[in-house]
Amino acid sequence: MKDIKKIDIHAHASPWPEYAPKYLGTDTKKPSPDELFTEYYHTLNVEKCVLLPGVSPEGATAVITPEMLKYLVDRDPDRLLWFCGVDPRMLSNTTDARLGYLLEHYKSLGAKGVGEMTCNLYADDPFMENLFSCAADLDLPVTVHIAPACGGYYGIADDLGLPRLERMLKKYPHLKIFGHSQPFWSEIGENSDALRNTYVKGKVKNGRLPHLLREYENLYCDLSAGSGANALMRDREHAASFIEEFSDRVMYGCDICLHGQTFPFAFDEFLTSMRQSGEISEENYYKLVRGNAERILGI
Repeated sequence: MKDIKKIDIHAHASPWPEYAPKYLGTDTKKPSPDELFTEYYHTLNVEKCVLLPGVSPEGATAVITPEMLKYLVDRDPDRLLWFCGVDPRMLSNTTDARLGYLLEHYKSLGAKGVGEMTCNLYADDPFMENLFSCAADLDLPVTVHIAPACGGYYGIADDLGLPRLERMLKKYPHLKIFGHSQPFWSEIGENSDALRNTYVKGKVKNGRLPHLLREYENLYCDLSAGSGANALMRDREHAASFIEEFSDRVMYGCDICLHGQTFPFAFDEFLTSMRQSGEISEENYYKLVRGNAERILGI
């Protein structure tokens, strides 16, 4: 089979990990880009990655600014791309803040999108709506981490069935939103409030997510982390049909946050086996691991 180099659309790294605090309860830190390629991407056959910042305080051990990512990308432009980070409470801390001023600045420096959005506001909060509106005006896609509630979580909050995200998809039809996290991916099948922030197991049926994908062409799927991997690996037959139907809107990602995470290897083996068996066509495999990122981000 033809070798296909992957693009990871969800990467995290620090320019100076030697100065970064350790994650609470662990003895490890956020990796550098070189460590990502040495420890993970060499085995996973990843050629490029999209670095995501972290500027909101919710769930943060340390802040990763867009300026830090631009610094990294300028030193390794053949392997690194980046999204910018803007918290919707920045500038005037009002729902009409001129966030477009910041987004336009970062876009002029080469940012390919916005996010990962981790501020713990409702998905249709006026602050978030202002950010979505500004991103739509500048044709910048937004990666969102969906949280199950406001308070005690990181990520923009939504209810069972993602009704708040749906309002934004409907109101800003030209804005590309990349969905991610357990509450997002739990909607691939039957769901409940008790399950939506977990890694749901078992056969997949009657999901809200497929309905939203059919209804809104501006919704895309970020397959990173254990949440994206679990959503496909829990039901191999459904995974094949899901990728077939939404082949233009699924994108490979890892979301490696610290050393020692192993889930990307099992997911890579799963996708490779489905390619080899023909359950995923060559065309759709290429779209998932590389082609869609190239097309959507203009790589």
